[in-house]
Amino acid sequence: MYLKAIVIGSGFSSLAASCYLAQKGFEVIVLEKNETVGGRARQLKKEGFTFDIGPTWYWMPDVFERFFGDFGKKPSDYYSLQKLNPAYYVYFGENDFVEIGDSLEKITATFEKEEAGSSEKLFAFIDKARDNYEVAIKDLVYRPGVSPLELITPATIKRLGQFISTIKKDVRKEFDNNRLAQILEFPVLFLGAKPSNTPSFYNFMNYADFGLGTWHPQKGMYSVIEAMKELASSLGVTFYTDTAVEKILVENQKAIGVVANGEEYRADVVISGADYHHSETLLDQKYRVYSENYWDKKTFAPSSLLFYVGFDKKLANVAHHTLFFDVDFDEHAKTIYDDPAWPDKPLFYASFPSITDRSAAPVGKEAGIFLIPIAPGIEDTPEIRTEYFDIVIDRFEQLTSQKIKNKIIFKESYCVNDFINDYNSYKGNAYGMANTLLQTAFLRPKLKSNKVDNLFFTGQLTVPGPGVPPSLISGKLVAELVCKTLKK
Repeated sequence: MYLKAIVIGSGFSSLAASCYLAQKGFEVIVLEKNETVGGRARQLKKEGFTFDIGPTWYWMPDVFERFFGDFGKKPSDYYSLQKLNPAYYVYFGENDFVEIGDSLEKITATFEKEEAGSSEKLFAFIDKARDNYEVAIKDLVYRPGVSPLELITPATIKRLGQFISTIKKDVRKEFDNNRLAQILEFPVLFLGAKPSNTPSFYNFMNYADFGLGTWHPQKGMYSVIEAMKELASSLGVTFYTDTAVEKILVENQKAIGVVANGEEYRADVVISGADYHHSETLLDQKYRVYSENYWDKKTFAPSSLLFYVGFDKKLANVAHHTLFFDVDFDEHAKTIYDDPAWPDKPLFYASFPSITDRSAAPVGKEAGIFLIPIAPGIEDTPEIRTEYFDIVIDRFEQLTSQKIKNKIIFKESYCVNDFINDYNSYKGNAYGMANTLLQTAFLRPKLKSNKVDNLFFTGQLTVPGPGVPPSLISGKLVAELVCKTLKK
């Protein structure tokens, strides 16, 4: 007899879980509250422009290859990839930026220009990061976070000191040049925490950056979502959009289905890829594992203020990905993690996919995405959004030496309130729960409920953590745990 599974949400982790479960013979139904699948990775299309609403960075291509390989497929069966050169620019002042190339050799040459002798240090640093990548991505992150013993291996015992020290300490010990140090600390931001709070072991992100490079899937990150949906559909998965789950049904301590749009959907197992905190609110109080106090004490990754802008010209002096580190990072970080508030002088990131991808904008025009990382849960009003758009555009014009205000065709914004309304995101966070030492592996919210049988969770608030590749892995982990549990 076939078992039936309901998957709540259709982001990367949910799509991955649905594929693996269908491959194992489950009848899988995916319920998505929004009009299109993709979760945070949806698209905005307007006046001939196309924007990825959510993730814009394609890192760790090997994780995507491993996912599709599990089904006898390759990413190239669904979408084409281009390695970006340059990978990105980092601005530190007016007409003052560092270009990160598409190979370690180019990057070490750049480092050497910035600081004599730094190239040798960088080679050694990336060698260590590569070793950690082999341990983490090929092994540790594919463990379900059930037991502390999962982390005890000969490789991790050998690296024990790296779980005690921090990225910031290690980087600053080797690199005196503040600009180079900031560039090396940047990838950790994908984990949702400050470099000073992130264990040294996570320097494997530097190998993901400098060693594996930055890629762009043709037609944007949404093409990956489309690929996963196509794969899932070919495996028999059924999708329902505009279908908001209102309650998880429990009988005799066992999940038996959900109520969505007032209609009951029965199943043998329920997997929620929606926001974990929200997912538990779909349960009666007695079935919730984590209290409001638990969530309130956790360190969440930032939220974001995003702008999607159509320009009536091609822009100069920018790369596909461009970071603006011309103000104090530590001061901005305090307003995210220590004393939540809007930053006086925000760092920001900009993406111009139309530099690489003709499908992103009409000929002669540019699609721009601007992102300011902010604390989750802070006030979000139209007036604040307008104020910060002006701040970002003024700085952008000054730093890149070009006038663009009068070339703006339109702008759309996205912030805390939208993350809450569209994704039921806890406090409007954008990236889930940060990967600090005390929020790693078995210390994160569990994939399996310990109060309700046959109820599971996946995504950025559980293992392995925030980011697109970890979300793919999370989907695989929960599917394996489902199969193992239901076989008992």
